Amino acid sequence: MNHGERAVESFCKGYNCAQATASAFAAEAGLDEKSVMTMMAGFGGGMGGARELCGAVSGMVWAIGLAHGSYDPHDNEAKTRLYRDVRRAVEAFREKFGTTCCRELLLKAGCLPKPEPSVRNAEYYAKRPCAHFVAEAANIAAGLRGGPDARND
Repeated sequence: MNHGERAVESFCKGYNCAQATASAFAAEAGLDEKSVMTMMAGFGGGMGGARELCGAVSGMVWAIGLAHGSYDPHDNEAKTRLYRDVRRAVEAFREKFGTTCCRELLLKAGCLPKPEPSVRNAEYYAKRPCAHFVAEAANIAAGLRGGPDARND
C-alpha cells in the first residue's frame, strides 16, 4: 500500500484531511499513529474549519519537514533545500487541483464550505473530493522524501 492509499484509508475511517495525510508517514518516522493524529487534529478543515490552507497540504508539508527539517538552525543551505522542496510540493498540488485553499477546493466540487465538521456517512464520502486531495498530497510528499510514490502526471 503506498502513502496515498494509506492516507485515504485513514480519511475514510473519519480522520480529517491533515491527520490522514500525515499519518501515512507515522510508522516510517518512528512515531505512533495516535500521536500524529493528535498533532495534526487542528489543521483539518483548512485549519480548524477556517477553510484556508487545505489540511492535506498541511499534512504534506509536515511530512516533508519531518524528513528534511532536522538541520542546524545556522545551516542556511539545508533550510533553503527544505523550503524549495516545500514550494515544489505546494506547486505540484496547486497544478493538480488549481488551488491550495480548502474553501476553493470545496466550492469547485460543489460542496458548501462551513466551519463545523460534517457527519461522515456514505453521502459525505460520495460528494466530498477530499480523499483525492489526501492521496495526492501524501504521494507528492513521499516523492520529495525520496519515496516511491511520486506522481508525475
